Amino acid sequence: MTTSRRKLIEPQITPFYHVINRCVRRAYLCGDDPYNGKNYHHRRGWIVNKIKQLAAVFCIDVCAYAVMSNHYHLVLKIDTEQQQKLTPEAVISRWLQLFNGHPIAVDFLKIKLMDSHILAYQP
Repeated sequence: MTTSRRKLIEPQITPFYHVINRCVRRAYLCGDDPYNGKNYHHRRGWIVNKIKQLAAVFCIDVCAYAVMSNHYHLVLKIDTEQQQKLTPEAVISRWLQLFNGHPIAVDFLKIKLMDSHILAYQP
């Protein structure tokens, strides 16, 4: 039976986590695949760029990483100080960097933007 992430991850105890993800069924993530003869080395750059993007959005520091032929390892640190400083607007704008905007979230940001312009315009 699986355990929910909120029970597995406790930043108060340790903010550092070792994460592993692997391919299954002899699939290759990067490098030369001896079964079909194809080279997937170009994926390594994609994976590294995605790791950097996700770390910036989710207040995670990447301490170390290794991208292997059929799996990768990450050593991550949760930045709780940065996370505590985020406003609701910052959380929504970060979320929208990765996902299509839910209409309520987009409207919320538009209203906040209009309110800030109105307050800045006060004579």
